[in-house]
Amino acid sequence: MSIESQEQYESPWHRVHPISPFVRGWVVVVGAIYIYSQNILSSALEGNLKGNVFELPSEVLWPIMGIAFGIIALLLVGFYLSWRFTQYQITDDHVRTRSGILFRQHRQARIDRVQAIDIVQPLLARIFGLAELKFEVADSGQSAMNLSYLKYSDAQTLRNTILARAAGLRATAPHPSGTDDAQETQAASSSSSNGVETAEAPEIVVATTPPGRLIGSSILNPTLLVVALAFLIPVVIGGVLLETPATYVGLLPGLLSVGAIVWNELNKGFGFTASASPDGLRLKYGLTETSHQTIPPGRIQAVRVHAPLLWRPFGWYRVVANVAGYGEESGEQRSMLLRVGKLEDVYAVLPIVLPDPGTDRPLDLLTDGLKDSTDQTGFTQTPRSAAWLSPLAFKRQGYASTSTSIVIRGGRLSRHLTYVPHERTQGVLMHQGPIARRAGVADVELASTSGQILPRVKQMSVAEARSLFLMQADRAATARRLHDRNHWLVAEQNAQISPAPPSPQSSQEQPHE
Repeated sequence: MSIESQEQYESPWHRVHPISPFVRGWVVVVGAIYIYSQNILSSALEGNLKGNVFELPSEVLWPIMGIAFGIIALLLVGFYLSWRFTQYQITDDHVRTRSGILFRQHRQARIDRVQAIDIVQPLLARIFGLAELKFEVADSGQSAMNLSYLKYSDAQTLRNTILARAAGLRATAPHPSGTDDAQETQAASSSSSNGVETAEAPEIVVATTPPGRLIGSSILNPTLLVVALAFLIPVVIGGVLLETPATYVGLLPGLLSVGAIVWNELNKGFGFTASASPDGLRLKYGLTETSHQTIPPGRIQAVRVHAPLLWRPFGWYRVVANVAGYGEESGEQRSMLLRVGKLEDVYAVLPIVLPDPGTDRPLDLLTDGLKDSTDQTGFTQTPRSAAWLSPLAFKRQGYASTSTSIVIRGGRLSRHLTYVPHERTQGVLMHQGPIARRAGVADVELASTSGQILPRVKQMSVAEARSLFLMQADRAATARRLHDRNHWLVAEQNAQISPAPPSPQSSQEQPHE
């Protein structure tokens, strides 16, 4: 018997929570109730409610009631069978699910390829104390697998188990309460003798987004301002010139759009909290739908610190990342490591996702990279001969290389600083168009997983670009050969969480790693 067949035989299968089909299919139920209520209301308004509903002949009423009860019975049977045929299994090396009534579907993912794990609680699931577990695997553009729905405590336990095994620890498979029979319970108990118990990893909150800051950043959203200018100004000007109050009715679509954008930002960013934990960076956010993300160390492909133009007077920053497995389809929301924070919040988050900056002055590197220019700080910049290509940004375009990462800076109005670990560079591309050829410059692009960040060093001199191209290709190959981040906790099983990094006032000190 093969190892894979043996672990399938020995590891028990579990079921999701019994009311999961209702939580997933509530839209159908609500839709049926809405249609029925609408018909009743329409009949009442027409004065035919009594005659249509309560005084139907028995030979008509009973078939209608029979059809209604039959539909309800079919829904209940469908919900039961959906729950009955949905199972999942956790082994030392794989997560497996099987589902489907008529058409069976079996899915499998390797645990050591898990990139990130989310616990999501939509509003209805939160009312019932349930949660959906989503986890990404390598080369996935969207959630590769999800389990919906589990008890919230069971989802936490399962997340801890998967993270522990992805880190190289052989933790006992969790056994959710009330979802398996006695035989599976005995199997799970017997398997615990060869494993280690999985406990909730401790965490330290390192950054939060206060409500006032969230509201301010939402109002100063560039998209919001574009929508406001596109809708509101023409209507206001038209109303003043035409002196017709009715013209202001055109403000309604613009106000609704602005309200939707603000609500979306507040709903997704409410209660944003970033915490440090041995199993990675933990993020919590959301108002009507609460999400708990856990991004394991070593899964970060690139990190960008972004300072939008309208946020700069307030000293606000956003940190986003390319995470293996997320892809562009996941959107910016799941790629945010810090929604909106001060510089000290950036200092606190970066050492968690980039524990080895490769320099003894990482804070100086960050602050210098966000300044107007860096004439004496080690950044190689766009030559002045090519200033006419980017008259505003050429002083801020450049890069610096440490022993572990390449740091790219750019932008003038909205500034950004990007970190790309050498071991996460999947390829290097040197590009030179006809205009750049005339200016004697070239771009160097670093291949990364799809996401919100496109690492690119812009408009370097041809000699500098060629040197960076060769150097980065060599460093990336060496780093990938020396570092294996799949099992990141094997050598640190007894490690404790490091304290938060120092404040900006002590920028000469290196943060504890």
